[in-house]
Amino acid sequence: MTEASKTVLERFQVRKSARQKRAFRAWLREQLEGAGYPVAEERKIFSGTNVIAGDPEKAGVLFTAHYDTQAVLPIPNFITPRNLGWYLAYQLVFVILYVAVVLVVEFAVMLLLDLPRQAAPWPAIAMCIFLMWWMFFGKANRHTANDNTSGVITLLEAALTLPEADRAGVCFVFFDNEERGMLGSASFAGQHPAAKQDALVVNFDCVSDGDSLQFFPTKALKRDAAALSALERSFRSLGDKTVELVRGFGFYPSDNASFRRSAGVCALKKHPVFGWHMGRIHTGRDTVFQEENIELLRRGILTLAAEQEGEKRA
Repeated sequence: MTEASKTVLERFQVRKSARQKRAFRAWLREQLEGAGYPVAEERKIFSGTNVIAGDPEKAGVLFTAHYDTQAVLPIPNFITPRNLGWYLAYQLVFVILYVAVVLVVEFAVMLLLDLPRQAAPWPAIAMCIFLMWWMFFGKANRHTANDNTSGVITLLEAALTLPEADRAGVCFVFFDNEERGMLGSASFAGQHPAAKQDALVVNFDCVSDGDSLQFFPTKALKRDAAALSALERSFRSLGDKTVELVRGFGFYPSDNASFRRSAGVCALKKHPVFGWHMGRIHTGRDTVFQEENIELLRRGILTLAAEQEGEKRA
C-alpha cells in the first residue's frame, strides 16, 4: 500500500464537515496532480464538491467512489444485496425502532412537563426532526475503514500506480454527499450526460470487509456481453479473495445507480440465514480494512485500463 493510502487511514478517515472535506480535497489534489493527472473540482451548493482526475468526456471507463462520511449511528446499516426480503425486513425493524423512540420521548415529555393534550403532537414532531437531522448532519463516525475509506483508497492506489500510457481512456471520480442521497453522483451525471449514458462506470463502495468481492451491474450493463467479459477478465480472484459478477438478481444502493452502464462493487460475507451481507457500517465497529481486497481491485483497475487503451491503439 502506498504512503498516500496510509495517510488516508491515519489522518483522513473523517470527511464529514465542510472543513474536513476541504482539507481532504486539498491533500487529494496534491497527490493526484503530483502524479501527473489534470484535476478539477465541480461544485454545486446542495450536491457538494466532486473531485475529478482525468477527462470524463473522453474516458471510456470511469472508476468512482464517494469520499464523504456519515454520522455515527447506534445500529449498523445492514445490506443483503442478493436477498431483497431480508433487506426490507431490516429496514422495517429500523422504522419500528425509530417510531418506538419517538413515542417514548413523546410520552416522557408529556408526563414530565404535564403539557395539555392539544400539545401532544409537538414533542413527537420535534423528535422526528432531531432524528432525521442526526442521520444526515449528526456527530461524525470516527471509524470509516470500510464505508468508504476503502473505496477512496482503491481509487487512489490505482491512480497513483497506473502507467501514464494507460491513463487517456479512464477517469477517476471522487463523489461528495453519497450519504445524503447520492447527491454528488447525481450532479456529476447531470453535468456529463455522455458519461451517464455511455461510459462504463465501476463504483467502489465498502470493499474492505469481506472475502467475496461482488459486482452488481445495471440492466443495461448486463446486456453488454463485451463489457461484462472485460470486467471478468480484469478482476480475478486473489488468494482467499474471490470475485463474482452477479448476473442474476442483485442490487447495490450506491452511486452506481446514477449511471446507465455501471456496476457497484462491494465486499460481502456469507451467513447461513441472511446469505451474502454487509454489516458494521455507520457505527464505531467499522474498523476492518483488508489490504488484500484493495490490491485485488487495484490490479483489476490497471488491467482494465490497459485493455481499454490497447483496444484504442488496435
